[in-house]
Amino acid sequence: MKVKAIALLSGGLDSTLAVRLILDQGIEVEALNFATPFCTCNRRGHCEAAYVAEKFNIPLKIIPLIEEFFQVVRRPKYGYGSRMNPCLDCRILMFSKARERMEEVGAAFVFTGAVLGERPMSQRRDAMRIIERESGLDGRLLRPLSAKLLPPTIPERKGMVDREKLLALRGRSRKGQMILAKEHGINDYPCPAGGCRLTDPNFARRMRDLVRYKEGFDLNDVNLLKAGRHFRLSPKAKVVVGRDEGENRRILMLARKDDFLFEVKGCGSPITLLRGKVGAEEIRLAAAITAHYSDARGEDNKREHKVTVYYGVDYAALEEAISLSPLRQEELARMRI
Repeated sequence: MKVKAIALLSGGLDSTLAVRLILDQGIEVEALNFATPFCTCNRRGHCEAAYVAEKFNIPLKIIPLIEEFFQVVRRPKYGYGSRMNPCLDCRILMFSKARERMEEVGAAFVFTGAVLGERPMSQRRDAMRIIERESGLDGRLLRPLSAKLLPPTIPERKGMVDREKLLALRGRSRKGQMILAKEHGINDYPCPAGGCRLTDPNFARRMRDLVRYKEGFDLNDVNLLKAGRHFRLSPKAKVVVGRDEGENRRILMLARKDDFLFEVKGCGSPITLLRGKVGAEEIRLAAAITAHYSDARGEDNKREHKVTVYYGVDYAALEEAISLSPLRQEELARMRI
């Protein structure tokens, strides 16, 4: 019977090469790709993994991870990386799912494009061991690109995989991968920029604020982090201000029925969303922020200048109005997330 393996395929160069190495040994491969709200691996109108799977003619199963992943972000057992990236806990969750799929389809092992020492948090030798143990893949997690630097796995020891045809890559340089890609005619691969928003300093700052102030955040809250300027008015209220027409549309699309919306009519204006516990002071601040970013703001140092801002929970009928001075830059800076 032909040996079958489960690949974790992001569509990046490393995972693409790992799949090529295993296919070249005559092993049947099924690829898994895990989609989270923080993924940025979309270059061709669909995910990179789909492009690679089609190129190699292998089946691909895309598995969405939302609430389970949110739990990891809220309380990672192994902590965060340099930003809000819970890399070890993320890998453990994904490899646990891969193990389940391995057992479901009768595959012999799971493999990945991980390279020893390439990433500081999840690809250290000790971290790799933790991931293997915690995901229940002891001895059945193969890293073809660094296999010769790691203890032989069960499929290697049993002769399912020829260890001599695997590699000994390590470190952050991609020179070895690029040479191998050229040898295999793999030319169209993405740059090595991170594929997770949680490593981006600006997004991570917003995510940290959300985790701190809203324990029960959901997908809508996370998607809102991807648009506009964000301001924390109080522990229970925040504001999101559109920066352009596209973001204004996105904010309207994400608005909930109890969110307040603000706009200056008759001129270029952001749409501002106020979410949380709302009172008179929160409405005043949200309106003053809206006025600041509208074309009606005037000069920042003219405090007597008043702007009329309309607001309400139904954007189609913003009937309430408040006339006030735009918030000044130094006040905005204190609230900006």
